[in-house]
Amino acid sequence: MAKSAYLGYAASVNPLPIDAILPGLNEAVKTSPSVILHAPPGAGKTTRVPLALLEMIPQQQGRIVMLEPRRIAAVSAARWMAKSLGEEAGDTVGYAIRFDARRSERTRIEVVTEGILTRRIQSDPGLEGTAMVIFDEFHERSIHADLALALCLDVRKGLRNDLKILIMSATLDCGPIAALLDGRR
Repeated sequence: MAKSAYLGYAASVNPLPIDAILPGLNEAVKTSPSVILHAPPGAGKTTRVPLALLEMIPQQQGRIVMLEPRRIAAVSAARWMAKSLGEEAGDTVGYAIRFDARRSERTRIEVVTEGILTRRIQSDPGLEGTAMVIFDEFHERSIHADLALALCLDVRKGLRNDLKILIMSATLDCGPIAALLDGRR
């Protein structure tokens, strides 16, 4: 079954608040280098958004890397998304945390923890093979997430103007982050 058909099925069986805005989010991601998604807890940001973006970002452009602040949340999100596609973690959806990784050449969405993303940028300053970085739960703010965002913005400014950034949060004051992403800070 095609992923878009499954997403439609999942939305009709178990609708989540985020489902209503996914078409608008896809359009925003197509037309903007940076997008901020503010939605309440439990809306479906973590598990529905990356899957909805799969078809919008062609495989040849690269992976979607989603930064998740905690290891258990990273593994759980990856496993849930993989299961919703009828797969195991490591196929279309994978993860990388300290001391454990499930990913393959087929992986299109990779859920990683903060330290993994920072080390990846240090070893691959151009983030080759990555089309988009999603910062989930950004309201939890940490030095690692802030550093990763700064590094991603630097990568986009100096090496990869095509790198997309999506920041997702339930409680973040979006104004200062929007100003930072727009280069006004």
